[in-house]
Formats: sequence, structure tokens, C-alpha cells
Amino acid sequence: MSTLTERRFDRRWLREHSELGVCVVLAALGVLVLTDALRIPTDFAQRGPVGPKAVPVLVGGLLLLVAALLARDVLRGGKGEAEAGEDIDLSEPGDWKTVLLLSGAFLANAALIGFLGFPISGTVLFWGAAYALGSRDLVRDPLIAAGMSLVTYVVFNNLLGVPLPGGPLIGVL
Repeated sequence: MSTLTERRFDRRWLREHSELGVCVVLAALGVLVLTDALRIPTDFAQRGPVGPKAVPVLVGGLLLLVAALLARDVLRGGKGEAEAGEDIDLSEPGDWKTVLLLSGAFLANAALIGFLGFPISGTVLFWGAAYALGSRDLVRDPLIAAGMSLVTYVVFNNLLGVPLPGGPLIGVL
């Protein structure tokens, strides 16, 4: 009888402290970031007192600190507030059609970017996202999507120096 009671208590305790799962994920992510950061060679990019390890080590350390503080709060009885749902009905199921359409737009972008370049595949992504989220204007949406894609391409490729594939438009842009 005592083992059954202990098992029920363990399940109830775990359910009441389920936020500890977030703590475990944060701690694992912190350890991963720190181990990767400590493997970064510093000789090739050291240009002053702050090297390439500084920010990743800081981020990994902060992830571990947040995990520890959250675990302490949960173990002391702290609980996150239940989602109130501003303008949604929490009793309704999720909208899987929207999720699948957004996933399809993202996957189409990933599949097309190598062949068609970012300006065209980005247009597909932005237009697909607008369509999935409910916009149905067949003239305005693709024009805005193309404009956003071109501006994003120019900002990243020309201004920030992050090369994006241009595809067939590489000579034009």
C-alpha cells in the first residue's frame, strides 16, 4: 500500500513542479553553449582584451544562472500563472491548417533558395506566411512580399555583408 501511495505522491509532486523541466532544458542549453564556447580558438580573432569566447561564455553562464534561480523559485513554491489567453478561446483545438501552411511556406523557401535565390524564395516565404495567416489579396500580397524580400536581400547582402544567394537575379541586383 505504501508504494502505491508513494507513486501517487511522486506523480503529483512532478505535476506540481513541472516547471523544473524548463530548468533542465535551460541548464542543458547553458552547458552546451559553455562547452562549445570554451572550444573556440582565440588566436585567429583576438583583436583586444575581449576575444570571441566572451559573449558565448557570458550567455552560457547566464543560462545556467537563470536555470538555477528558476529551480529555486519552483522548489520554494513559485508557480507560473496559467495562460489567460487574451483573445483566444483556450477550449478550442489548435489551428493545424495554419501551422501546416506556415511550415509549407518555410520548407518551400528552404528548398527553393539554392535554385532561385533569396529574392524569389523569400517572396514565396513572405507570401505563403501572409496567406497562411489569413490575407487573401492576390495583387497586394505578392507585391508586398516581393518588396520585403528585395529589401531584406539588399540589407543583408549589400549593407551588412552577409551573402545571400541571388539566383537568376544576381546580375540585376
